Amino acid sequence: MCRLDSILLDASKELIDDAKAKCADLVFKEICLEILARSRQILKDENFQSLVDYASKRMQEAALVSVDVIK
Repeated sequence: MCRLDSILLDASKELIDDAKAKCADLVFKEICLEILARSRQILKDENFQSLVDYASKRMQEAALVSVDVIK
């Protein structure tokens, strides 16, 4: 794996994790889709698929931020 590609993959995962920790569920999913759309342009196919798998697992987890907390 190319070092730069690995760094970009890790950075994308960190963005997903940060969004998961700080956003309501619907906002998080929208952010994930945006991250995936942008990552598609810069990651190699293997790493992009890894990111898709990672994002889908994070999307299936229960939301960490409750909508009631935001109100």
